[in-house]
Amino acid sequence: MAGCAAAPAAGTVVNALANGYGAAFAIDAHVRATVDLDDSGSVTGAVADAPDADTRLIERCVEIVVGRVGDGEGGRVRTESDVPMAAGLKSSSAAANATVLATLSALDAADAQDRVEACRLGVRAARDAGVTVTGAFDDASASMLGGVTVTDNDDDKLLRRDERDWDVLVYTPAERAFSADADVARCERVAPVADVAADLAIEGDHRGAMGVNGLAFCAALDYPTDPIVEALPDAAASLSGTGPSYTAVGDRETLESLQERWAEREGETWLTTTQRTGATIE
Repeated sequence: MAGCAAAPAAGTVVNALANGYGAAFAIDAHVRATVDLDDSGSVTGAVADAPDADTRLIERCVEIVVGRVGDGEGGRVRTESDVPMAAGLKSSSAAANATVLATLSALDAADAQDRVEACRLGVRAARDAGVTVTGAFDDASASMLGGVTVTDNDDDKLLRRDERDWDVLVYTPAERAFSADADVARCERVAPVADVAADLAIEGDHRGAMGVNGLAFCAALDYPTDPIVEALPDAAASLSGTGPSYTAVGDRETLESLQERWAEREGETWLTTTQRTGATIE
């Protein structure tokens, strides 16, 4: 009883920490999960190249899926990733989605499970594991479904999904920041500005929403706004999640020029694209 699946990372359009409304877009970088089930009744997890990584999330994903459609199985889950951890690029949501689909595949239940509901199983696991403040349904839905999603995270409700063929520039500093450690009180203070960003996203102006969101949350979380200003007016950029990464979207030529500016800082920059298909069983 084995299954494998992959799910893409994502960048932020609107951070849901301020008001519960979030939006995100899938990017072409992936987390892969392999699940082997047995009759042991217990689940163990591992993360490739990170022997000390916290595996509670992926273990909890297996447990929840088995509890929903299995018969008390245990087993092993292992993830490997193209996405840096704790960088604001939704690696946890991608890991959860990949693990949920891999477990469903191992149980021969993947075809019977609605993708949005499968996404909610991973969100539940993230809350149980304490790796998210908002529940991250925005990030998880973008990763599971692909494209750009807009969500009400308080009710785990999908408000809108669009397909966008954007080139994407990512800048990831060397430091790491865990979403569960974010200063929620400071984020809530920018709620009036976040409301504007959410309204733009709900209306389909995702690039406009990114700019408003980025300036607001950089101020709230004490990150520099320079990378966002440097992207204007020909591209749109935002802080991704609670940082430290930034993402920008636009045409390739504009982003290549912007990459030269962003690469002057310590850290890593890379070009990719949006991803439209979401998570897949392999």
